[in-house]
Amino acid sequence: MSQAHFSDYPLAQTQAIVWNDMDALQHINNTVYFRYFEDVRVVMLEELNVFDHVKSHNIGPVVASTRCDYRAPLVYPDTITTVSWVEDVQKKRYTMKYEIHSHNQQRCVAVGEALVVYCDFSDGKSCAIPEKTANALQKYLLPENAE
Repeated sequence: MSQAHFSDYPLAQTQAIVWNDMDALQHINNTVYFRYFEDVRVVMLEELNVFDHVKSHNIGPVVASTRCDYRAPLVYPDTITTVSWVEDVQKKRYTMKYEIHSHNQQRCVAVGEALVVYCDFSDGKSCAIPEKTANALQKYLLPENAE
């Protein structure tokens, strides 16, 4: 997997997998893939200064649903790169797409997505994505999905 390929995506997070994340079947446990998705999602949220906005306005993103399709098992030792992008930005929500690539296997081992909804934490109801954040999300669209 070339680094040039990863640069085609708005977000890419490279990390070593951890031996402790293997399960009794000697592969990385299925639940860990969702942590890899979260890791790259947090990179984007930090770039957007979302956590500061949550502290000052008490609104922010929550994952309403998520899924993962497993294509091949991950086994320690390995390094992965999780790439991600945003699709379908709407008034109160957007979708994040993910791919996990194994460096040892030189292929994509999982694909997934998350529906992210903005929430007003004071009343627990969905709310509009702040305009500044909604505009900034555009840079995380893949070129064929850009508005």
